[in-house]
Amino acid sequence: MSSRSKNVVFDVVGTLVSYDAVVDAVDKQLGARLQSKGIQPRMFVCLWMETTEREYTYLSISGKYVAFSEVFKEIFWRILWMGGIQEPRAFASSEDLAAILAAHQKLQMRPGAVECLKKLRNAGFTIWALTAGDLRRVGGYFSQAGVEIHPDNLISCDSTGIGKPDPVAYRPLLDKLVEENDGKKPWFAAAHMWDVSAARRTGGYIAKNGGSNYCKHELRFCHGLIAVIREKLA
Repeated sequence: MSSRSKNVVFDVVGTLVSYDAVVDAVDKQLGARLQSKGIQPRMFVCLWMETTEREYTYLSISGKYVAFSEVFKEIFWRILWMGGIQEPRAFASSEDLAAILAAHQKLQMRPGAVECLKKLRNAGFTIWALTAGDLRRVGGYFSQAGVEIHPDNLISCDSTGIGKPDPVAYRPLLDKLVEENDGKKPWFAAAHMWDVSAARRTGGYIAKNGGSNYCKHELRFCHGLIAVIREKLA
């Protein structure tokens, strides 16, 4: 008898949905200005996302939880300064930032994501989502793609005030699914190795996907071995 249940807990942003809309918005609003400083829009967004994740995580583990979207918004000006722009607010406007944040609300599903979810459901799996994003924004990604997800199956770290990858962030849903499925463990799927490896150490079975989309180099010497690794979602 399999020790794995037919439940898959997905990370959402970076796993099911792509950051490309933000990259495109940065390119549209600031691309020429950034490139005049030797900064590629995609590199700028990667630095912005990575730094936001760090600040969000550090705030959470220190006991001062701040919603991811708030950190993302406030840290924009610092990222410009870190890129060598001495006067960030003269370089970019509040209107530029507003346009980019609007794009962040409309991230699109990655190629194969909708098909992946459909295949899993057709095979009898129940889909869950555990996200650092707020429910309204992340729920919108599903609805914009025409993918239904029950409100009870979409969980935000905002609800507990504890961000991933703190093991406590994964534990409530893991315990619930194990209890409801006769001790069988769920799968956890994420494109970020730090996320998927943290979930594994919490006790869940792991499916890793989409390594080439966001973190091409897996750093397995840090994160260890993962049960399943896929380059594509479907």
